Amino acid sequence: MIRTMDPPERFEQLIAFLDSNLPPPVQQEEGDDGGIVFTAGDPAEVVVHLTPSSVVVSEYAGTWDGRHSFTARPRRVGIVKWKRLPETPLFNVVTQLIKGAREMRLGRYRTCPYCETPTPPESLNADGLCLSCAERYRGVVH
Repeated sequence: MIRTMDPPERFEQLIAFLDSNLPPPVQQEEGDDGGIVFTAGDPAEVVVHLTPSSVVVSEYAGTWDGRHSFTARPRRVGIVKWKRLPETPLFNVVTQLIKGAREMRLGRYRTCPYCETPTPPESLNADGLCLSCAERYRGVVH
């Protein structure tokens, strides 16, 4: 006999699964739709939006809306209707989506030519320098 969990129990189980399987640190925020938005990694790598019916996994991304205003605009990698899948396949699919989102994000990093640190695209200046090296070696003020 297969025991099925009720939706609130599975939702709590998904929260625990995401907390332990996303890259640290993991920040949680309440979504506008009653769900939870997880932003994981430092700098941020993956965004997961858990709702009462789905898990949306995205690569962290964003745009500068001026010199000092950055707006996160995650790129969706995949969506899973979690109530429709048994536990093991659900966790396997979500794990692979998280892995894919991280690989996409880290693939966009560029190495600063001065300090040789892999740097996310939003933290590079127009010359491809990380912000601290641009300030230190080129006198750029952020």
